[in-house]
Amino acid sequence: MQALKERILRDGKCFEGGILKVDNFINHQMDPILMKSMAVEFVRRFSGSDINKVLTIEASGIAPAIMVGYLLELPVVFAKKKKPSTMENMLSTQVFSFTKNNTYDVCVCRDYLHPGDKVLFIDDFLANGNAAKGIIDLVRQSGAELSGMGFLIEKAFQHGGDELRAMGIRVESLAIIDGLEDCRIKIRD
Repeated sequence: MQALKERILRDGKCFEGGILKVDNFINHQMDPILMKSMAVEFVRRFSGSDINKVLTIEASGIAPAIMVGYLLELPVVFAKKKKPSTMENMLSTQVFSFTKNNTYDVCVCRDYLHPGDKVLFIDDFLANGNAAKGIIDLVRQSGAELSGMGFLIEKAFQHGGDELRAMGIRVESLAIIDGLEDCRIKIRD
């Protein structure tokens, strides 16, 4: 998606260790116009898919997932990174965070993810694919079916997308970063 690629090149910041910071327009301060445009593109790309629920993981996936859910007129569920004391009937898995360098529990209530659901997962980044694999596990545990996964930005050099595609999962990424060597952002055309 050209508008996103241009915004990453203009406003994204690169840090050592393969970190791309887009907090001034995606995951801290948000540009709602760009967010809507990205959601429209996901709706276009997944238009032929059977979907009845949008799923994401807190926190940075919530905004794009809400926009997609709004446009598709579907409910949006977000997996929580901490087990709430009030959640009953919980599905849970563990996910390692590349950015935060720790493992955390991810959970969702079975009341919101059912057998027969056709789920579209939306998130901000795809790097090593750990969060995505955790979501795949939660969807499997629930008996639902994963219709596809959409990511705003994929860091292809970390190979999570390759692994997901090798598993037969439909992955759509709006911008693919091929490299961040010497803190230069290299975006795939």
